Amino acid sequence: QVQLVESGGGLVQPGGSLRLSCAASGSIPSIYTMGWYRQAPGKQRELVADITSGGSTNYADSVKGRFTISRDNAKNTVYLQMNSLKPEDTAVYYCNANLPRIMSANYWGKGTLVTVSS
Repeated sequence: QVQLVESGGGLVQPGGSLRLSCAASGSIPSIYTMGWYRQAPGKQRELVADITSGGSTNYADSVKGRFTISRDNAKNTVYLQMNSLKPEDTAVYYCNANLPRIMSANYWGKGTLVTVSS
């Protein structure tokens, strides 16, 4: 029943910045872990960053120091601020909501394309 909708993707130059948003229909309980994943053509999907109910964050080594994940539970929204973008950041970015160790509580957005070029 939960729907996640990503926005904010687009074309950006290397070194530029972009902010992705993930809006949830209804409410995402604060106990959910929220995350951003990405997948480039021909490559496996990978975790970019996630944030727990307690606000603890986790980042892929490739984005540490450049990306920041945050959440606003009152607005049912999760953000990914991306700075110092590199061409290798080009991918479809997906929003995820899940309850750790609860397999039935797992939701995905449809993705938003980020292209870093020119």
